[in-house]
Amino acid sequence: MTEHARPQISSRKQPKQARSTELVATILTAAIQVLAKEGAQRFTTARVAERAGVSIGSVYQYFPNKAAILFRLQSDEWQQTNALLRGILQQMDQPPLARLRTLVHAFIHSECEEAEMRVALNDSAPLYRDAPEAHQARASGERTIALFMQEILPAATDATRALAGELVTTTLSSVGKQFSETPRTAVEIAAYADAMADMFCAYLQALQRE
Repeated sequence: MTEHARPQISSRKQPKQARSTELVATILTAAIQVLAKEGAQRFTTARVAERAGVSIGSVYQYFPNKAAILFRLQSDEWQQTNALLRGILQQMDQPPLARLRTLVHAFIHSECEEAEMRVALNDSAPLYRDAPEAHQARASGERTIALFMQEILPAATDATRALAGELVTTTLSSVGKQFSETPRTAVEIAAYADAMADMFCAYLQALQRE
């Protein structure tokens, strides 16, 4: 049985001039608006072009298909999340568990602020989830977590640190997504983040004692 060819999700080219950069920014802004309004199922390149006020040919100059546009939106979101991870976890003047607690609060707050967009991106994930580009985009965040686990669990085995890192990231992502799908107040967000941070800290402190 032959495999179905995966759609190309890399951009055709990178903008090199200010005018081209502005065009790509306009296309991506339009894509966010279309995705928020129509959802992943009704997201099309034609709708993006219409929303951006450009020809569909202009969109195809940079993005070969809708999967490439959606992947770019997801990749940008991953980069923002990775920057959040690094910015907090690499604050070496703060104790590790304090940094983790700050991260949990920042992440849950971000999930709730951008819930509609993240749900829509999650719905579109099958278009690019298993592509090599997607694995590469996720690798940076995984390295940041791995370095943090080496710092906080120096005596643990590699397998234990890997498990701890996966548990924290998977729980943050999955539970955070589920929690953010319902509108929340600031008080609810803070209480939920505190409880999740307590759980992570207790787990890591137990591993430190082993």
